[in-house]
Amino acid sequence: MAALSVFMSDACLLDIYGYRALVTSTSPVVLAGFREDFAYFLRDATAENPSAAIKIELLDAHPPYGELPDVQATVFTPRNVSYRHGDLTFVDYSGKALAIHDRKRGDFQVFSRDPDLLFEAAYLFVLSQSGEFFDAHGLHRVHALGVSIQNHAALVLLPMGGGKSTLGASLLRLPAIQLLSDDSPLIDRKGNVWAFPLRLGLLPGSEEGIPPDKMRTIRRMEFGPKLLVNYSYFAGRVTDRAEPCLLFLGSRSLRNTCTIKSASKLSALGAMTSNCVVGLGLFQGMEFVFQRGWLEVFRKTLAAASRFRASLRLIAKSEVYHLILGREPERNGAAVFEHMQLCLRKRSGASR
Repeated sequence: MAALSVFMSDACLLDIYGYRALVTSTSPVVLAGFREDFAYFLRDATAENPSAAIKIELLDAHPPYGELPDVQATVFTPRNVSYRHGDLTFVDYSGKALAIHDRKRGDFQVFSRDPDLLFEAAYLFVLSQSGEFFDAHGLHRVHALGVSIQNHAALVLLPMGGGKSTLGASLLRLPAIQLLSDDSPLIDRKGNVWAFPLRLGLLPGSEEGIPPDKMRTIRRMEFGPKLLVNYSYFAGRVTDRAEPCLLFLGSRSLRNTCTIKSASKLSALGAMTSNCVVGLGLFQGMEFVFQRGWLEVFRKTLAAASRFRASLRLIAKSEVYHLILGREPERNGAAVFEHMQLCLRKRSGASR
């Protein structure tokens, strides 16, 4: 099926640690959201050659179902149904949006009149495909909050909805704190932590102190509305990478106070297996991945082994603690910050 020829009002070029994508859209609002969330990875499309980049088109138009081939569904997920025809995968979002993925070229088109759905489908595609690219090049995502102080990183492992972004927003009120990522920092083969800053995602009601012009609200496919704190709010507070220092295994309680106590390396390995090796909480894009047969399954096995080795190196270089968050965000942030300072003092003393 030939790609439709549609006038593009604007474009942005992303370079996410070597994963290059040229994003174009007929919707200025949708493209503005992409520019905001991926601002850390934006490059000048007029100054650089974008010809080698993957093409992502976001089209404010009704899905062209009448032009699709008569094929049967191959993969079903709660958010969509996928179909395969030659090198193309068609992803139908309950009639509200249609995505076309050219698996050979890597290009991606989305058609929808719903701007939130148009944005989310493409946003999740970029997370999925860049994640595969990272795995192939020795960088691996961790489902965690990542912050640093003087280039020493602390990762907080919490489940989806566990309060990573709320804790991150509290920590960013402290001038010494730098952000790596509020949801998925990257670790390399040596266990070092790399920045992957997109936005802070908060539930409505937890945005106290953040200027209204730095926020926007989106409607998500499955989980309802979410308040996004734009990258511009913390743009000057991002560090490129940091060496591992602290690993917090997080949970929550109904108490007002925050509790931190020592944890074993073995418990850290279990947590990292879930949050990095398996990737619970990270969008994996399986509706695209599993269209490629046994070779892709083999590649995923190799990626899991590489994630496991990187996790071991991160754990070996980190102090590990159980972090039990209380009901007061500022107390939680103060407790985490205190342990980060303590870790830094220990390392400074050991280096003398």
